[in-house]
Amino acid sequence: MQRFTVDDDVRIDIPTEDDPDHERYHRRRGEVVGVLQDDAGEATGDARDNIMYRVELENGEVAEFRWRDLRPA
Repeated sequence: MQRFTVDDDVRIDIPTEDDPDHERYHRRRGEVVGVLQDDAGEATGDARDNIMYRVELENGEVAEFRWRDLRPA
């Protein structure tokens, strides 16, 4: 179940301040540049976790996020 596709504009939403990525990525915006699949859903019990989104941020940095950390821009 894919939530975003390549070229979608997204906003990163990591509300938990204890998350190590919160300070670096929370509220930043970018564009989905790739969609990757793995088997993380087997460990979490949620098939949505099998998809990872590669996002190019406004400053050119590229990072990967799961569905729960992204919102439509």
